[in-house]
Amino acid sequence: MDRFDAMQAFARVVETGSFTKAADTLHMSKTTVTQLVQQLEARLRVRLLNRTTRQVNVTADGAAYYERVLQLLADMDDAETSLSVAAASPRGRLRVDVPSPFAQMILIPALPEFYARYPDIQLDMGVSDRIVDLINENVDCVVRGGELKDQSLIGRHVGDLQLRVFAAPSYLERCGTPAHPKALEDAPHRIVGFLWSRTGKPLPYAMHRGDERVTVHGRHALAVDDGNAYLAAGLAGLGVMWLPDYMSVAHVARGALVPLFADWRLDSMPMYIAYPPNRHVSAKLRVFIDWIVALMNLHAPLDMRRDAQSSRQQ
Repeated sequence: MDRFDAMQAFARVVETGSFTKAADTLHMSKTTVTQLVQQLEARLRVRLLNRTTRQVNVTADGAAYYERVLQLLADMDDAETSLSVAAASPRGRLRVDVPSPFAQMILIPALPEFYARYPDIQLDMGVSDRIVDLINENVDCVVRGGELKDQSLIGRHVGDLQLRVFAAPSYLERCGTPAHPKALEDAPHRIVGFLWSRTGKPLPYAMHRGDERVTVHGRHALAVDDGNAYLAAGLAGLGVMWLPDYMSVAHVARGALVPLFADWRLDSMPMYIAYPPNRHVSAKLRVFIDWIVALMNLHAPLDMRRDAQSSRQQ
């Protein structure tokens, strides 16, 4: 029995709650994972997992051993990556999930520079706006916009998106230019709705001008759950939309979008990179996080006003 493989298999079964899922994420057969855990239990002379036909639960001894195993695996990874060659050239497979517009407009165009620095890192990138189960899907980290609601994850605030309101010229010709944000709630105006993965429905937008604050719900004929589809709908004149600068600047420059409500402001949207608390931050994950931070500093730097407001509220 390879003790390292056995400990890794046991840890993944605990994390996924399933021998089948653990085998899939480790690229092993279910039989191999089962045998490794059984051999580990025989060596330790203690039952680590309770198995039924429906589920797998960790025992009290197994839970205590799991915490020690995580540290041992982390120490082993540190020992390997602390070597000068490994530290200078992180390698291995990294699974990430990022929003579709961010991937298309910012991340993927910058990847040649990333690979020039880290040629031995393999990125498997999910491109979506959905909620990702990082443990069961064996995802190392996600990049997401909006406040981080899942308190079980470790999140790093990496940037802030400045949001503004836009409409296509064809929409303004058909419906007229709204004079006030609340006009978007009355006919003939429409917004393009964005279905947030956490709620499955569009959320209102808070806007302010001096001491005046309004919350705009809007009326929509179309709502989508993908950022690229949201942009396409706005460009097609299907409604007014709220966009971060990086998604709008090129379209404004060529006249495909017109900014609205120039004297109104919206709170910036925070961007986070998040990963599970029991997922060791390997060298490859560490350099990817640092690279995302540098990338966001170029395209959507941290909003100091937002940080100052958060500090006052605390």
